[in-house]
Amino acid sequence: MKLLCVNAGSSSLKFQLFEMPEEKVIISGYIEKIGSPDSFWNTKINGQKIRGEKFILDHTEAVAVLIDELLKHKAIESMDEIKGIGHRVLHGGEKYSDSVLITEEVIQSIRDLTKLGPLHHPGNLAGIEAMQKVLPNVPMVAVYDTAFHQTMPKINYIYPVPYEWYEEYGVRRYGFHGTSHKYITQAVQKMLGRDDVNIISCHIGSGSSICCVKDGKSYDTTMGLTPLDGLMMGTRSGCIDPSIIEYVCKESGQDVSEVTTILNKKSGLLGVSKQFADHRDIENAMNDGDELARLANDMYIQRIVNYIAEYYVKLEGHVDAIVFTAGLGENAREFREAIISKLNCIGLKIDKEANMSIASYKEQHEGKISAEDSVCPIYVIPTDEEVMIARDTYALVK
Repeated sequence: MKLLCVNAGSSSLKFQLFEMPEEKVIISGYIEKIGSPDSFWNTKINGQKIRGEKFILDHTEAVAVLIDELLKHKAIESMDEIKGIGHRVLHGGEKYSDSVLITEEVIQSIRDLTKLGPLHHPGNLAGIEAMQKVLPNVPMVAVYDTAFHQTMPKINYIYPVPYEWYEEYGVRRYGFHGTSHKYITQAVQKMLGRDDVNIISCHIGSGSSICCVKDGKSYDTTMGLTPLDGLMMGTRSGCIDPSIIEYVCKESGQDVSEVTTILNKKSGLLGVSKQFADHRDIENAMNDGDELARLANDMYIQRIVNYIAEYYVKLEGHVDAIVFTAGLGENAREFREAIISKLNCIGLKIDKEANMSIASYKEQHEGKISAEDSVCPIYVIPTDEEVMIARDTYALVK
């Protein structure tokens, strides 16, 4: 069965075509800068990367490019071969604790939850609606980024604010990157041969979150009502004193919306370094003696250390694995070492040689990086959110 996985952002659209249940990727692609004159896309098939360029007005035109790529490169002979489409959706609120077949009710829920996902939901909806125009009779599935975290207990998801805010407005911690943390959890369950695993899953990339997994279920996580909470990231501030927002509004004359946009898009590594959102650029600048780049890097490390230590205590030291994943987690070897070195005090120890041998650009992409006398094993495991979307779509469509 051929299934298409779609991850639509505000100005981008990623796709992968799977043969299921083998989980074989037939073709994949990434369409970028939708709505800009310099729109382009990269397609990968049979190990070959192909680039295309033209003005892509909106997501409807992006879907047309996607379909053209599938047919042109003979990933399919006709659209009839596609038996299901899985869409990544940011926010499912409390209503959805698992993936669901997309109906009009589901689409309306996504619209209603746009207030909690204003940066992501318009793109998510545009991707769904564009695919429905082209393939109206193909079943489609919404895979929610928040679903995995719906097992968190109230003690971890209720904020210390008036309880009426939760009852009336849905103010609570929802958590994100759930598809990635779920993939890591299943990978460790398979590796250890049991379901009741305790994990600290560190999804560290341009967007970052850490998940405390207890007995195979999400128990706590760093992102909150929106993805802005928790760790500092490439352009997001992470958790700050909320009074900062009112203070900066008064001092600068900007409104709450403008300051919130800055916290989402101009803070984190970019805000502290004044120049760099990409950690690779931070590393290069550090090597050139840039003190603000070093400060941004050290702040990022410290905040990751703080959450790993907090979750280690929440699991009462009964941790089966700490896992690094996503762009930085999988590739930034010195960064991983710096994090673990700050956790020696609780018995975490790194095998420097093993750590330096693992990255996506090296021969070894995953494996154990902890020393034999580490209090618990530490792994690098590449995440695969698309295959999780494919699995959920296959299960529901079948």
